[in-house]
Amino acid sequence: MYKFTRNTKIICICMMLFGIISLVYGFISANKNQYSDLEIRQAVKQMYNEYKSDKKKYNDDVSQSVKSKDASYDNHSGSESNEYEYASLFKKIENKFGCKLDYDKKKNAHGLEDIIYVTQHYFHVKKQRPWSSLFLSNIFFLMISLAALVWLAVQYISQSGWSVYLLRIPQAISSFLPIGGVVMVFLIITSALHWHYTFHWMDEALTYEFVDEASLDTEYPKYSHEMSEGMIDNSKFDKIITGKTSYLNIPFYLIRTFIYLLGWCIAAFLLRKFSLKEDIEGGLKWHNRMFTLSAIFIVFAAITTSTGAWDWIMSIDTHWFSTLFGWYSFASFFVSACAVIAIITIYLKYNDYLPEVNENHMHDFGRYLLAFSIFWTYTWFSQYLLIWYANIPEEVTYYVIRFEHYHILIIIALILNFVNPMLLIQDRAAKRLKGQVLFVAILILIGHYIDVYVMIMPGTVGTHWHIGLVEIGTFIGYIGLFTYVVLSSLSRVPLVQKNHPLILESKHHHI
Repeated sequence: MYKFTRNTKIICICMMLFGIISLVYGFISANKNQYSDLEIRQAVKQMYNEYKSDKKKYNDDVSQSVKSKDASYDNHSGSESNEYEYASLFKKIENKFGCKLDYDKKKNAHGLEDIIYVTQHYFHVKKQRPWSSLFLSNIFFLMISLAALVWLAVQYISQSGWSVYLLRIPQAISSFLPIGGVVMVFLIITSALHWHYTFHWMDEALTYEFVDEASLDTEYPKYSHEMSEGMIDNSKFDKIITGKTSYLNIPFYLIRTFIYLLGWCIAAFLLRKFSLKEDIEGGLKWHNRMFTLSAIFIVFAAITTSTGAWDWIMSIDTHWFSTLFGWYSFASFFVSACAVIAIITIYLKYNDYLPEVNENHMHDFGRYLLAFSIFWTYTWFSQYLLIWYANIPEEVTYYVIRFEHYHILIIIALILNFVNPMLLIQDRAAKRLKGQVLFVAILILIGHYIDVYVMIMPGTVGTHWHIGLVEIGTFIGYIGLFTYVVLSSLSRVPLVQKNHPLILESKHHHI
């Protein structure tokens, strides 16, 4: 049996503490110099009225032609029309609040409500940063746990013999599912309570066509689907999001989330339980049950991995959609799970466990990493190519912000996730070296964290993204938590399934 050593536990706990400290620092920084939406609205409205009054007064004093008046005012206001509308007003707002607003959003502002939105958006994003970091790390390791469970089920369905000595590892990895699931439910509920803005479609203001004008300057404006006395058009109304409310509504969203997590956790629990029963009783009874359960689970997982990706990741960019996104995101998580299984296997080998696992098993791991890295690249390029070729506004908007502001991360992700395995483990001899496979697996894991970062951050923090203490610290903290849970689970049971019917095939595996 594997012994979870005291030193390893201390390292994991230190990583968790570092993650907690980084996250707390992120929340403290995010709430420093924070203004409420009502305070921003009142201040911006006052500045807007002053701006309009000053502009009218200036124009009234000028005794030139309409054309010369416009040119003169442009010079007076810092060549406002040569930059964008309300340039001088935005400068005053930035000076007052001590912020730097997004240029593209400033350029596209054409009225008071737009100006208020741009200013509020900056503070929403600032507040959002630690929440997005927590969400990113949690979903990354949660989906790796699920993908490891899928990997385990595939071994049973395909009646694979080579992997028998390794089956306890994905079982242990899947033990993180309940923890990641609880945090995911917490993040969804807090988003529904408007503690953060991860899922902006949860804002009811987006789905009502009218708003009570008198309530706009209050903390809770009153919205309605019907025009009545005192109601005006709601500038925040979003027709596209409104059209998706039959699917994207909080009750149904939570129900789906519970179904996903409950189904995954039950499958993980039963596969581990049946495996331990097989150790005690032997025979084919429990093996056959695991085969049947794996077949059922794979069907369930095939559906829920796609719908889960739509719900938890694609819905962040609510206007956008892609029929390939479920496959693309799962390819990222599956190859990450393969990398984690490889890393843990090699770690055990370096600590003199699993003596039966040899270079032939390493060779198969190398093939998994290489094959699914190519598959991920294929899905990534296929999704991009189809959207680029069709050039439909609702679709290309997803890539516009990413290629303009996240292009460096995209390039790094492609290098780590495709070029890295292609160059380092394409050769047969390279696949059989523990150290080389370990190095490639670690780079792939980092690369897919960056890939998931690019999936999530543009829709939550927009152009105000960072990879600093908050993001790196949270990721390291989750590595510590994930490692502690997995190794703790691994230490409670024998490392090898004793009575698996194909264990001899794994023992004599040779390619």
